[in-house]
Formats: sequence, structure tokens, C-alpha cells
Amino acid sequence: MKYENIEEAIFLRRPNRFVAYIALKGQESICHVKNTGRCRELLIPGTTVYVQRSNNLARKTPYDLIAVRKGPRLINMDSQAPNKAALEWLAAGKLQNFTLIKPETTYGNSRFDFYLETKRTKSFLEVKGVTLEEDGVVLFPDAPTERGIKHIHELIACRKEGYKAYLLFVIQMEGVKYFSPNSQTQPEFATALLEAQAAGVKLLAYDCHITPDTMIILNKVKIILKP
Repeated sequence: MKYENIEEAIFLRRPNRFVAYIALKGQESICHVKNTGRCRELLIPGTTVYVQRSNNLARKTPYDLIAVRKGPRLINMDSQAPNKAALEWLAAGKLQNFTLIKPETTYGNSRFDFYLETKRTKSFLEVKGVTLEEDGVVLFPDAPTERGIKHIHELIACRKEGYKAYLLFVIQMEGVKYFSPNSQTQPEFATALLEAQAAGVKLLAYDCHITPDTMIILNKVKIILKP
């Protein structure tokens, strides 16, 4: 996936989940943060960030925060990007050659990111974007997510009814060691992943090639589940 109108800036502060202040071309400006997670390890004053200039002149926030530098790493933190990148990845046949790829499909009390069909199988796939990294290890979630646990339980229900089920962790950076659930932040999520694996839900993790204006799913990443 590719962005237009990307500009480099310096992060200043984030007064709430939705907006941040940046220094751009020597002037302070306000931008929309496209990620409601904490991201405290990313959004540090003085950090280089990349923002997308909006073409809507009526917007109160003329920019969207897209990516951030963390040492040598460039991390995309746009929470909408994983689904867009996953759609391109699925359409290119990187998982299977599906005959039907349908985004945003309702099942039970949940809406999964994708419903997928081949001539022989019917599947649901849920996508989770990962931005939290510690010493090369990537973790999810960065904050408690009851919605995420609910999705896992409903993927398990899909399996029991004969569907294939996938949980895809899109790691919004490149060159990591492995992925693990963030047991310290939410042990219930780690437990739910173990239950999903035992029920036959396919757990997948892939990193991404990131530039200031692109994000492309790249390499499979090892998953280590902690009991």
C-alpha cells in the first residue's frame, strides 16, 4: 500500500489519543493520530515522524501521523494500514489462491476483517496490527483489548462449525526476532491464543517492509506462545 503527500516532521507532544503536535518546516502544527493505542515507546518528544498532508482544507487537523523512527527502525503506526496491506497480500495469493475475498463480514456477534473462499474451503481471517517492539521482540496488545479476546473466541466458534480460521498479526516494521502475546499487559489474551491454537485456529505473523510512504507485507515471523 502506498500513501501520497508524505512529509517529515518532529514529534512534540500528544495531549490525547487522537491528536499530536508536530514541528514541520519550522512551524508547530496539529495532526490526527491514526492509532488509539498508547504508543508511549514510539511517540517521544524530538522523534522523527512522517505525516500525510490532507487534501481537505476544511479539516481541523491538516495532517495524519503515519510512521515514526525508533532508533534504526521505521515503524508504521497507522491502525488502518494492516487491513489494507493484508487485502493486497491476500489478493496476490500469498496465503492461498482464494476465489472470493470479502472484507468486513459479519459472523455471529462479530465482524471479521475478511471472509475467504476457495473451491473447497470457507474461512474467516482477523487482522491485528503490531507496533510494540522490545529488543527485537514484537508484542500484542500494547493495551488491554476485550474486543481482541472476543474475536479470538469467535474464531474458535468458527472452527467448531467447520470453517477455517486465521488470526494474522501484521507487524508494522521489518527485521524482528519473533512475535509473542503481551502476557504482562493482558495475560487473558495470551491464554486465548493458546486456546485458539488448540482449537485449530491458524496463527500467523508477518513483518512488513516500511518506507515513509509504503507498507508491504514481507516475511513470515516466528510465533512463541507463552503459557
